[in-house]
Amino acid sequence: MRAGVRSQEPGVRKRIAFAELFLNSSLQHLCFIGLVALLILTSACALKASRGGIPPQAQATIDAVNADIAEGRYEKIYTEAADEWRQATTLEQSNATFKTLKDKLGSIKSRSYHSATEQDTTGGHSFTITYTTSFERAEGMETFTLAERDGRWLLARYFVNSDALK
Repeated sequence: MRAGVRSQEPGVRKRIAFAELFLNSSLQHLCFIGLVALLILTSACALKASRGGIPPQAQATIDAVNADIAEGRYEKIYTEAADEWRQATTLEQSNATFKTLKDKLGSIKSRSYHSATEQDTTGGHSFTITYTTSFERAEGMETFTLAERDGRWLLARYFVNSDALK
């Protein structure tokens, strides 16, 4: 036997191996718990962000579109909309749709926020906002889909669902 090195008995070696295993598994458990906590916090932040409301610039776009609808500035809506809007319809079709909505439903009396969904994909950043809306002649749901382009929110889609339109 070399000087300063003692042979360990089998029982001592087993206790050392168990202690090393316990420390390794404890470290793994701590890492796992930390990862779970991080995932929970990340999920909570994401829920808070989606419930936190509509970005002010997006809300300003909705307000401007609503003012344009109320004043019958349908061509302005078309020319200021996102490319998706203009690819889906012609100016004439867009104008006719807004006129039909106005004729069948009337002006908006009130609306209340229903939901908002934010999407961040490779195609870009978008918000879909839904309102429960009272028109002069009917009730309905309005859905605005806004696309962010170069830091600006543009109308990509507008949809009204109402029994009065059937």
